[in-house]
Amino acid sequence: MDSIMLGSLTFYRKLLHESLFSPTRMAATPSSLARLDSPQIHKLPTLGHALAGVMAGATVSFIAAPVEHLKARLQIQYSSKKSERLYSGPIDAARKIYRYHGIRGLYHGLSATLFFRSFFFFWWGSYDIFTRLLSENTKLSTPAVNFWAGGLSAQVFWMTSYPSDVVKQRIMTDPLAGGLNDGVRRFPRWKDAARAVYQESGWRGYWRGFVPCFLRAFPANAVALVAFEGVMRALP
Repeated sequence: MDSIMLGSLTFYRKLLHESLFSPTRMAATPSSLARLDSPQIHKLPTLGHALAGVMAGATVSFIAAPVEHLKARLQIQYSSKKSERLYSGPIDAARKIYRYHGIRGLYHGLSATLFFRSFFFFWWGSYDIFTRLLSENTKLSTPAVNFWAGGLSAQVFWMTSYPSDVVKQRIMTDPLAGGLNDGVRRFPRWKDAARAVYQESGWRGYWRGFVPCFLRAFPANAVALVAFEGVMRALP
């Protein structure tokens, strides 16, 4: 999923750079700003990086939605006896859901996933902003710029998107009913799940589990962006 997300992000950056923003010269990634030998004109603007993030988020959602759906279903099976669990594993879950609900069942929660990943607007927009600020106002090396910009922008993403992720998880773990006999469906619409979270725990419910997620976001994404940008610079 990360490969598709980063690959499509790069593609959409180039597409927007050559079409909507129509410059005469293209910079594929914001890390190019951190290179002393890179021209400082005709860069894709921050809005372009943000829009590319939204487009990449939508693209990867069609892969992420069924995977995250199956994962969510398996994670709420708390019985210690495997014989009492509805699904024995991801393949069994996919087979049973498809049998009774078809492709639509596997893609249950797709709209919530698309909404959640639309917040990539803030991730990749802020990544460009942090890259520019660190490159222009510090003497950090290129990998160091990538590290700090990657970690900080990931935290911006989670601060803006976390409530929608909580609602998404509620939708993905909602019973599908029908032949599965897994219960009665509670949330036919996104707003029903959002309302249920608020009714149960107030506004704090939208932020349950945020701290460990926030703490993990910086190192995980900082290292990932250092690796990604390093590979992009090494490619011909």
